[in-house]
Amino acid sequence: MNTAHKLVEILEENGVEYIFGIPGEQIIPFYEALEKSHIKHILMRHEVAAAHAADAYTRITGKVGVCVSTAGPGALNLVMGVATAYKDRVPILVITGDNPTYNKYSNEFQSFPLNDVFEDITFRSYDPANGSEAITNLYEIFDAFEVYPRGPKHLNLSKDILTETDYEVRKRNYIANFDYENLDIVQDVINNASKPLLLLGSGANKSRDKIVDIVRKHNIPVLTTFTAKGIIDDYEQINLGLAGIRGSDRSDYAIENSDCIIALGTRLTSRTIPNIDDIEDKLIHVNINDQILVGDYPIQGRVEVFLDSIEFNGDYKQWANEILDIPPTLYTEGIHDDSIPLRPQSAIYSIHKYFDDNIIVNDAGSHTSWTTLLKTSNSAYKLLYSGGFAPMGYGVPGAIGASVAFPDEPVIVINGDGGFQMNLQELATIKQYGLNIIIFILNNSELGIIRQYEERRYDMKPYETELINPDFVRLAESYGIEATKIQTKKELELFLEENQNSRKPHVVEIIVSREDTPQPRHQESE
Repeated sequence: MNTAHKLVEILEENGVEYIFGIPGEQIIPFYEALEKSHIKHILMRHEVAAAHAADAYTRITGKVGVCVSTAGPGALNLVMGVATAYKDRVPILVITGDNPTYNKYSNEFQSFPLNDVFEDITFRSYDPANGSEAITNLYEIFDAFEVYPRGPKHLNLSKDILTETDYEVRKRNYIANFDYENLDIVQDVINNASKPLLLLGSGANKSRDKIVDIVRKHNIPVLTTFTAKGIIDDYEQINLGLAGIRGSDRSDYAIENSDCIIALGTRLTSRTIPNIDDIEDKLIHVNINDQILVGDYPIQGRVEVFLDSIEFNGDYKQWANEILDIPPTLYTEGIHDDSIPLRPQSAIYSIHKYFDDNIIVNDAGSHTSWTTLLKTSNSAYKLLYSGGFAPMGYGVPGAIGASVAFPDEPVIVINGDGGFQMNLQELATIKQYGLNIIIFILNNSELGIIRQYEERRYDMKPYETELINPDFVRLAESYGIEATKIQTKKELELFLEENQNSRKPHVVEIIVSREDTPQPRHQESE
């Protein structure tokens, strides 16, 4: 058994079921071992899409998503997708092939200092010198994912290392130095609070049941970040909705008047708390990453350990009712409009109405605001998208990762015409594996959000934002995928009703008007 076979064996031992990638010369020994395993390889058409698919697979399953590329160009094509996972702290495994060790640092064909690139977009980039090190590194990576799952890990594998047979198997555990020393102080702060507030990030998802129990038992109001939507059912009255730039009057009031804000598993960027200095004296911030902790009461550790270590003793219903007396902020303007061309929010509202319980994968663009604002979720990760990096092109490959994980239900993509064209080649992957994905392309023939910025923030006329698009229906059909063009509300409603229980891929082009999206309540700094 060579190193490649041993590495694949370790992947199987750790529950890896799927790998998203593209083979190439320097990684072929790994693929030779993969072929003989029980792991299913999903052949993508571009490496960035492989990274996005692994990212979405991890978000929705909680399992380690794996993407693989060959050396040089293949590895560098992964970079943007890996950076997306890094910004959102998604723990994926990134495996790259490389030239043999004796010439990988030279000017040989396709050689490049890959670890120098990946060390800034992963939480550890390994460059083993031999098979024994590669095996030890992989064991450590999976142990790290278990105790400290804060983002991508990278393993760079030279071709000659993969074919080595003289190696030792040495396991090495990952040591995480968490710090719970402030727990007693934090407990006192909670005990003395009369108006506590929970602020949830995606890192709180594993503690969902515990959080729901605490919230219901003690009537503690809750805010969430974009990526934490659904940890608390959006239909729960105690759920105040989004915090930050897309917050409401209720969320603003809760943050301003709370005397104890408990932030769990969130980075607390300016998109979540625009003025962090205003709340530091009442902020308990729990996160496994000590580099991002803010506030007077930081806890570097796991959310689940923190919640098991502290107690809530009060009933805060009066405080909750104080907030709920404020009328909710509703985004309803135009959602029932049936004018032609369709208004984007009207189309998106209809899609949500029929597929609200399905996994919806969002891309970046002018449609993004309406998709997130109108989506209601009763469980986490029913809405997938990148909140930290927000690349155009995430939607289609992200849906592939989600559909591989849940093949029996339709996965919905809401895409703009610009974002769709960033990774449209993955229609071939969808067709090859018969994935149950419906892609809605909102076609306004422009880069709408950029046009809006140009006009509103820079007092410009639209410049380089108009798109001359292909015939999306014929394009999809050329890949062997059914496609439909829709121009009216009635046509859309009919399609949605007929395809609510879809079992096959479909591309739907919806002609929409050029319309500005709702501006955030709190503008980010330039």
